[in-house]
Amino acid sequence: MNGNGVIANGDVPVSKRSWAMAKRASCYESELEAHNRRERCAVRMAMFVGELLYERGVELVLFRKHLSDASTAELLGFHAYAAEVVKKPIDIESTTQMAEALTQIDLAPAKLDVGLLAYQWKTEANGMTKLEFLQDRLATFTKAHEIPFKPRDVVLFGFGRIGRLAARELIRQAGKGQQLRLRAIVTRDKKPEDIVKRAALLSHDSVHGNFKGIVEYDIESQTLCVNGQVIQMISAAQPEDIDYVKYGIDNALIIDNTGAFRDFDALSRHHKSEGVNKILLTAPGKGVPNVVYGINHEQLNVKDDHIFSAASCTTNAISPVLKVIDDVFGVRSGHIETCHSYTNDQSLLDNFHKKERRGRSAALNMVLTETGAAKAVPRVIPTLEGKLTAHAIRVPTPNASLAILQLRLNRNVDVAEVNEAVRQASVSGDLVNQIHYSIDPELVSNDVIGNSCCAVFDSVASIQGAEPDTVMLYVFYDNEFGYTRQVMRLAKHITGVRRKIYY
Repeated sequence: MNGNGVIANGDVPVSKRSWAMAKRASCYESELEAHNRRERCAVRMAMFVGELLYERGVELVLFRKHLSDASTAELLGFHAYAAEVVKKPIDIESTTQMAEALTQIDLAPAKLDVGLLAYQWKTEANGMTKLEFLQDRLATFTKAHEIPFKPRDVVLFGFGRIGRLAARELIRQAGKGQQLRLRAIVTRDKKPEDIVKRAALLSHDSVHGNFKGIVEYDIESQTLCVNGQVIQMISAAQPEDIDYVKYGIDNALIIDNTGAFRDFDALSRHHKSEGVNKILLTAPGKGVPNVVYGINHEQLNVKDDHIFSAASCTTNAISPVLKVIDDVFGVRSGHIETCHSYTNDQSLLDNFHKKERRGRSAALNMVLTETGAAKAVPRVIPTLEGKLTAHAIRVPTPNASLAILQLRLNRNVDVAEVNEAVRQASVSGDLVNQIHYSIDPELVSNDVIGNSCCAVFDSVASIQGAEPDTVMLYVFYDNEFGYTRQVMRLAKHITGVRRKIYY
């Protein structure tokens, strides 16, 4: 709870009313009516969000919070977050009116921050109506200024944890202007009936919940039909064994999430297949650019290079926070300890494993193991070369991990200014989609499952080190979904299908 009497409940801060106010019947009625009025606005706003998304390809966010598929309670919570964390208080009535005004403009497909637009109108409009303000501010976002691009075919090579989440995201985002189209999934299925199991695994997920859509399968044609999108299931053991063109797939992006092919030569085998253009590895790669979107993606030569790595989930989680701290204060040295959820390569019960300790039961033990984070981060942030050490502990949780950053900085600092630097980066600049700034004093790992950011910065947990130039910072991350969202951002960048963005 902060000084304003706000208890942060995950992404939805909840106002704490004084006891004296709560006792008054008139206050009860007025508060309830005010809340009902806000809920009615949220319902209307959801209608405008859907209209803009599915009829125009315009996606609305509110200070990075995605509004499509958000419930009325979530929409109201996002506004509370805007006031408490972003420090830009706006009300649901204003943003609803702004969303309605957006439907009156001939917009090209884009991603627009309706919260920022509402706040800017409130503080900068100089007498203009909302429509006049939007027409002025979004003059280059109309169809007259649209730069069209062709949607790109995507093939998921592998269908494990990341592959299935990537499939869900590609399907969910298909209504947003058809940037990426999931056309095929490659697995090592041995018989046609295996497609039934694949459909079930896409539909059900013990961590992330059931898929919000319709999944149908056809054994004869070996296709899935998911929310009206037909996806070819292809059985193959090797990357070069497939002719994608015969399935009507061409110029495709291959997202390799098998973990079996990790260096340039192995990944290049995909190019021996007809219809392949670019390859994106969902693991650290050797001999290929390792990328954390938001930090070094602009340095890529996406025109001439064709193989890229999205690095690891841990590298994506810690790099944004390390980038902020290094830019503002300078990092002299540091140690990273990750408490990482167990993964499929570990044993459910004690069994043989080629690596030390990982053969012990994942569900019953904390398992000390190695991590490549200390070597991976400098590939993304070269100024940290030789300054970091890292170790990992696999812990008995199925998803959501924690990185502990013990840092020695170039000058003395206090926790408040370190937190403020991260907060600023989370609400403006290049890392707003990467860092979620949490003010929740009750935050635990389960609370970050489903967070679209690759790093959830626990500001409440930050502590001063033993020396005045040291700090201990805590970064939670959904090592499955948060990472997958980074993969999707990078996929759009390397294929050149990113829409114009206003935030």
